[in-house]
Amino acid sequence: LHSSLNLLSSSLSLLDSSTSDFPRLSSVLKTVRHYELIPQPTLQAAEASLRDEIGPFIELLLERVDKELERKGRRVETLKARCELNGGRLSNYNREQKSGAGGGIQKKGGGTKEAGSGSGGKKLNGEAALRAKVVRQRKEALKYSVERLEMEVAQKERELRMRLEQ
Repeated sequence: LHSSLNLLSSSLSLLDSSTSDFPRLSSVLKTVRHYELIPQPTLQAAEASLRDEIGPFIELLLERVDKELERKGRRVETLKARCELNGGRLSNYNREQKSGAGGGIQKKGGGTKEAGSGSGGKKLNGEAALRAKVVRQRKEALKYSVERLEMEVAQKERELRMRLEQ
């Protein structure tokens, strides 16, 4: 009995000496997870939740982008049409200027013939030429207005067709 008691006592002292450093060892041996691993179903559930949460906003933004692209495309087409229209006007204006310049020379020649009949004839020709110029300018302005209105009508028709196609 005495020997058993000694053996037990030595075992307790050995156990006490080896476990006295246990709190320090437990903190040293504790593993720190820098990257946590999560199960695949949890990850899929988080992805689905995120997709459900931001999906409608992404769709809304994509629709806005599509509409803006369509609007910019129509704007480009309108500008191209306006460029062609203005190019046609410019070429018409250049042709009129060339033909008008030739006509003006002939009128001036005709005016010199009338100049012999009196100084009043020159003044009337100048006033008539001025009136003709004003009338021509007004005519060009009205043509421009009509063409612009026709372009607007065509644009409205295109927009209506685009809306009906959607």
